[in-house]
Amino acid sequence: MTEIRTSTAGSLPRTDALLAANAGRSFADDGFTLERTPEHDALTRAAVADVVERQRALGITIPGDGEFGKAMSNPVDYGAWWAYSFQRVNGLTLTEFDPFNGPAVRSEPGNIRLTTMADRRDRERFPRVYADPTSGAVHGKKVTGIPSTTSELSYRGHEAVANDIANLKAALKDNEEGFLTAIAPASASRIRNEFYANDDEHLHAWVEALRPEYEAIVNAGLTLQLDDPYLAESWDQINPEPSVADYQAFISSRVEALNEALKGLPKEQLRLHLCWGSWHGPHTTDIEIRHILPVILKANVGQISFEAGNVRHEHEWTHWHEAKHLIPDDLVLVPGVVSHATNVVEHPDLVAQRLRHFTELVGKDRVIAATDCGLGGRIHPDIAWAKLESLGEGARRASK
Repeated sequence: MTEIRTSTAGSLPRTDALLAANAGRSFADDGFTLERTPEHDALTRAAVADVVERQRALGITIPGDGEFGKAMSNPVDYGAWWAYSFQRVNGLTLTEFDPFNGPAVRSEPGNIRLTTMADRRDRERFPRVYADPTSGAVHGKKVTGIPSTTSELSYRGHEAVANDIANLKAALKDNEEGFLTAIAPASASRIRNEFYANDDEHLHAWVEALRPEYEAIVNAGLTLQLDDPYLAESWDQINPEPSVADYQAFISSRVEALNEALKGLPKEQLRLHLCWGSWHGPHTTDIEIRHILPVILKANVGQISFEAGNVRHEHEWTHWHEAKHLIPDDLVLVPGVVSHATNVVEHPDLVAQRLRHFTELVGKDRVIAATDCGLGGRIHPDIAWAKLESLGEGARRASK
């Protein structure tokens, strides 16, 4: 019997001790790089060992490090997946520009530009929801200030990624699969550019700057998950709403940049994760996955992770069936079958039903059950672990 493998989308709940230690770290002179200490490194190493064992006990067969090597200082802060990259790349400086509250930007046909986070179409449609601190529709607290690109980009995170790799590999058993996350070039490049001639040059500078991190993870024998919510959620960050054709052209160049960054790396160790931003909002302005699948499926990766348990997108499993002719024969699908967006813990039978939508399409050996997005900082830790327990049990039931 083929057992359906299981994994997560990355972030898992940090321990209170790790959160407190991160909150107590000092910033370097640049204002956004957190200083490392031997004590903090030791605490992280122990926390990674514990979180890997906890995943294993709940039936997760491809565990990650919970993104514990990426700073998070507050239980409701889930920006570390992005902000960690600021601390591993040269050429960034804190400026007056704030992408969360900066001036609105308007696009024109054929000239797509992202506006600020505050001017998303979802926020414009539901202003009272986003203005109400009790609504729960939040982006989360920023882990650091958001810098701008002010000089030539280059990688400086060699020691940090080596530490991430060592922590995870020490926690894995012999021949056990494991994965680490890293930001994709397109999602990294969404910060303000004050140095390169245009957005295209800025994007390709990030390609070169991040490639050493990708190579280090793959060369260590781990699966590399490229976090690229930009590909789906940017649709909501373009005002006014663009045509589907213009948006497809817009993200096509981003997928091409991703493929450039991954050139020569083994596909079977590469996983692309996309999502719709995953903040706890209405999401009525999300793009449908059917419109972006023809572009996304050109990514030169062996796995694609996506939201399939989110109530706004669960029904879109049918679009995968409609696009069957576009799915490469060796592509592994990694649907999220438990969601970060609800406190309700999914029943294992529901998890199994969701999985069957995809096993009937490509077979059980080409499906990995996972979470919609990161659980750390999105829901209470006890709920997160209960969801992983349902994930493991649901995968076992679907395997039968």
